[in-house]
Amino acid sequence: MQPIFTNDAIVFGILMISLGFVFYTEGLKTGFWPKFYKIVPGLFMAYFIPAIFTTVGIISPEWQTTDATGAVSKNSSQLYYVASRFLLPAALVLMTLSIDLKAIFNLGSKALIMFFTGTVGVIIGGPLAILLISAFSPEIVGGADFDAVWRGLSTLAGSWIGGGANQTAMLEIYKYNPAKYGGMVIVDIVIANVWMAVLLIGIGKKEKIDKWLKADTSAIEDLKEKVILFTKKVKKNPTLTDFMIMLAIAFGTVGFGHFSAKYLSQFFSEFVASIESQTWRNVFSFLGSGFFWLISISTIVAILLSYTKAKNYEGAGASKLGSIFIYILVATIGMKMDLNQAFENPGLIAIGFVWMTIHAVLLIIVAKVIKAPYFFLAVGSQANVGGAASAPIVAQAFHPSLATVGVLLAVFGYAIGTVGAILCTILMELASTI
Repeated sequence: MQPIFTNDAIVFGILMISLGFVFYTEGLKTGFWPKFYKIVPGLFMAYFIPAIFTTVGIISPEWQTTDATGAVSKNSSQLYYVASRFLLPAALVLMTLSIDLKAIFNLGSKALIMFFTGTVGVIIGGPLAILLISAFSPEIVGGADFDAVWRGLSTLAGSWIGGGANQTAMLEIYKYNPAKYGGMVIVDIVIANVWMAVLLIGIGKKEKIDKWLKADTSAIEDLKEKVILFTKKVKKNPTLTDFMIMLAIAFGTVGFGHFSAKYLSQFFSEFVASIESQTWRNVFSFLGSGFFWLISISTIVAILLSYTKAKNYEGAGASKLGSIFIYILVATIGMKMDLNQAFENPGLIAIGFVWMTIHAVLLIIVAKVIKAPYFFLAVGSQANVGGAASAPIVAQAFHPSLATVGVLLAVFGYAIGTVGAILCTILMELASTI
């Protein structure tokens, strides 16, 4: 169905009005809204309002049109592409300028433990979901040859451990029927976005959750305190010159990232294609992803800039400017979420729901055992399930200085995504035959 508004300029205006509404109501000190935002974080509303607009048909990420001859053409909004390829890396640069890399490493091993727990949760969650659903409705997890459901679910494993490149690699490896692949994409979008919404809601209750986990948050608080003290030290009233220089640094780096990513992705695509072993070609397929290189290069350049005087622009509001870009990205992600899709294939959605529940339960158990803060649980999970596009969103919701943690873990997820997904798929194939 064609949405009411298809012009990206109009849609962007709608998204910005919704963000303005969220920030205005969140800033009110009396009445209904302060009570509301004590329960529901503003970042979640920035995501949820566009999702409602998409669900009711006001806007849409994709739609079809039919001309006078009856020919059907597919159309799509470019807002998410612009936000993820331009604003996200720019935000990462601005938020990383004042990073204290030593303090990041001082966060300790719990961040990695929770990340790998999330990976294991995805790997075992798939086959366990198949076993549980097959006990009630075996036809949902059936199918033969290239129509086998486990082959389609392999693409979810690639997406939920690594990212889009790993998802594509799994589709290539297991040759799932392309005509049915759209159903798996819907499951990916619905479950992954619902789970991110749950994590964002949890951020509003992070103190209670950390208390229940008996978590030691001192390293995180120390990092935040260092950034706050540094910001106070270099704080200034920003001038137009300051804003232009910050934007020059951010988008200059993004431009360099796109330039480098183009050649690096081409080089590594050719290099990986020359590898004789099919297995190793699949393992290193993520190196051919331009987005992987874009995020990696932008982050590396930003870390290098953090050792120069450029870090002083934090005093002029660099991370706040980056946060604006992140919120725009959140709105475009919310726009991709059509709640009606959850009812299009309830069987597959049920598998995805069980799968993600197992992932979540394992994270909670391990966090409780090692007394890891909710920050590590949320970011460790999102670095797997959401990847580089959304892990920084969850991380910066705790504090802008923590966005880099989400990026570093997500990039690591790209590296292990295909290997982990292959292991998951082997287990899912076995579960399907039981």
